[in-house]
Amino acid sequence: MDTKSFALIGAAGFVAPRHMKAIQDTGHQLIAALDPNDSVGVIDSYFPAADFFTEFERFDRHIDKLRRKGTPVDYVSICSPNYLHDAHIRFALRNRAHAICEKPLVLNPWNLDGLHEIEAETGARIHHILQLRLHPSIIALKDAIQAAGDGLHEVDISYITSRGNWYQRSWKGDAEKSGGIATNIGVHFFDMLSWVFGKVRYSTVHLNREDCAAGRLELERAGVRWFLSVNADHLPQAQREQGQRTYRSITVGGQEVEFSEGFADLHTESYRQILAGNGYGLDDARTAVETVYQIRNATPQGLQGDYHPFCKRAR
Repeated sequence: MDTKSFALIGAAGFVAPRHMKAIQDTGHQLIAALDPNDSVGVIDSYFPAADFFTEFERFDRHIDKLRRKGTPVDYVSICSPNYLHDAHIRFALRNRAHAICEKPLVLNPWNLDGLHEIEAETGARIHHILQLRLHPSIIALKDAIQAAGDGLHEVDISYITSRGNWYQRSWKGDAEKSGGIATNIGVHFFDMLSWVFGKVRYSTVHLNREDCAAGRLELERAGVRWFLSVNADHLPQAQREQGQRTYRSITVGGQEVEFSEGFADLHTESYRQILAGNGYGLDDARTAVETVYQIRNATPQGLQGDYHPFCKRAR
C-alpha cells in the first residue's frame, strides 16, 4: 500500500482524535499538526513523531518547505472552528494537498463556488465528512424509503447534546463563527434528511436561540419536524433520571429508527472511502449548507403551525 502523509489543523478540538484514529486505522501517517492550544497530548496515542505547531505561520512555512523539497503532504485534515474551514481548505489546495474537512464544509453557499474554482486551478480535491450517510441504520432507512415509492412520510427528529456554560463562551456560542445551533450540531442531520428524503421544498423556523432551534422542512418525500438543543433542561425525563446527557431520536410514521449505536468507526470508514476515491465532495455539501444558511437567516415564527412538541420545553 502506498502510504500517504497527512497534516491536521485543529489538533486540540473535540473531533480531532477521530481523524487521528482514522489516519492510523487506514495505515497512513500524520506528520504535522496545528492548534493554537497546546493541550494536544492525545497525539501521543497515535503519532508521537508528528511535528506540532501553535502558530499558523510556522506551520505554513513547514508545509511549504516539505512541498519544495519534493516530499509534500498528500492530505490536510481540517478540524478547526467552522468559520475557518474555507480558509484552511484553500491553504491545503494551494499546497497541492487534498482537503478532508469536518462539517460544515463552509458557512455560506457562495463559498462553495469559490472552492470549485480552486479545485479546478490546483487539481486537488475537497472531501467532506458526512458520516451519517455511512451509518448502517441510515442506509437501511434510505433503502426502505426508496422501496416505498413516492408517498409522503411524517418524520420527527430530535437531537439534544447537553453542553455546559463553556459552550456559549467559546467560538461555538458565537453564531458568526459557528453558524449557530442548526449549523454547529445539526448540519449533518440536515444532510442526512435530504439524502434520504429528497430535495428541500420549503423551510419554516419556529425557534432559533443560542441554546436551541426548531422548525419544519418540506422535502420531496417527507414532512420533517426538527428540534436541536444544547440545553440539558430540554432532555426527556427518562434520560435525565438516568443521568444521560445526550438524546437522539428519529421517527418515521411514528416508528423509531434505531441509530444510537454504530457511530464509533464512521470517521475511519469515511477515510477509507475517500482514499479509495469514493468520498463526498463539494456538490454533496451544497444542500445542507444552503439549508442551514436559510435557517440561520430566517425569521422565527414562534409556536404556531406544525411545530416539534419539544418546543414547549424551550419556553
